[in-house]
Amino acid sequence: MKHRSYKGKLLYLTDGQGEMGRETFHVTIQPDGTRTMRATCEMDDDRLIRDVILTVNKEWYPLDAFVRLSIEEKLVGSTWYCFTDHSAECEGFTAKEGRFTEHFDSENRIRFFGAHPLHGDAWGLAIWKRDKDKDSSELGMCFASSHLPNGGSGPKLEPADNSFTQHKYIGMEEITVPAGTFQTEHFQFLVDGYPPIDIWAIGEDYVPARLRWDYLKQTYTLVTLSGDIQ
Repeated sequence: MKHRSYKGKLLYLTDGQGEMGRETFHVTIQPDGTRTMRATCEMDDDRLIRDVILTVNKEWYPLDAFVRLSIEEKLVGSTWYCFTDHSAECEGFTAKEGRFTEHFDSENRIRFFGAHPLHGDAWGLAIWKRDKDKDSSELGMCFASSHLPNGGSGPKLEPADNSFTQHKYIGMEEITVPAGTFQTEHFQFLVDGYPPIDIWAIGEDYVPARLRWDYLKQTYTLVTLSGDIQ
């Protein structure tokens, strides 16, 4: 088989409380640059489990995704997504609404889909680098599976304006986390109405080594990493 892959684990550390959640991820990259992330996110205080499969192409545009969300050991919803050059659509089921279908048209390629794994937030640096010199008229729509900070609703197809993927680049920094010492790119993910999310990403795969969000008073740190990473 010609693909490469890597996997790892992040801990969610809440100020004054310690570990309050975790995320495991496994990413495969095909020779054409298509990459698929499989992530499981657990939040102990919300009793939330989110299972995500997200695929992007070599330019980091979303292709398809699946999100399953449960809270307090009960299904909240389960949804499949598809993104094309001019549309975003999903088929889903939620405990409150039952079966549903959503469809949005876009003049340009769908720019970004936020399914709420931390690893997906780190991929935002690749998206910013791809789009930073483009005029706003060239940018397609952005979507999220939920507008809640913990991603604990839906999962639906929630439109977001392009401020959802604005970034501030800080620069190269060497940091040490339980998984090791890494050269990282430090940037801030800017979300309107909230403090920025600081992210330290490793290499061309943009693996998250550390994240910090003052809004939730949490630091997210990489504790294991293995595989073929670039």
